[in-house]
Amino acid sequence: MLLTVFLAIVFCAAMALMLISCVAFIQDNKFFASAPKEAREVLVQREKELFYGARKIGWALFVISVLMILGVGVIAVWDGFRSGFTFWQFFLRFVLIFTIYKICDMALIDNFLLLKFHFFQHYYPEAAYVMEGRKYGFNIKSQLLKLFVIFPAVSALAAWICTLC
Repeated sequence: MLLTVFLAIVFCAAMALMLISCVAFIQDNKFFASAPKEAREVLVQREKELFYGARKIGWALFVISVLMILGVGVIAVWDGFRSGFTFWQFFLRFVLIFTIYKICDMALIDNFLLLKFHFFQHYYPEAAYVMEGRKYGFNIKSQLLKLFVIFPAVSALAAWICTLC
């Protein structure tokens, strides 16, 4: 259980690092598909780098975050095999990692980083008026759909695949 919580924290850190790399350094609008529609509509594509080498730094951080996410998956599965996990143990591990991540995403990243600290608005001031007055996060229906339907389904599928091996 302790390993599962640790893996969830690493997963959350990797997703936060990915957000920072995309918003602050890479600055390509293609990465903002999960942003609110009204914010995506006003974003101006940045052709010029924030500073020399910013995109290279951003892509390096992006690759590191993807490797961290893959590492979480590999370690979660490998430890489950090593420990002789059943379907339900794999399912619980995966659903806990996803649930902790989604709660972190909704509470910390959406609420604090984006709404309270205005991280996104600092780099994209044209979207500031869209985010003004929001009391809580973005895309709440999508967030809850992931939390209660998609992540449990993906966890069940992954657990089933792991128990076949």
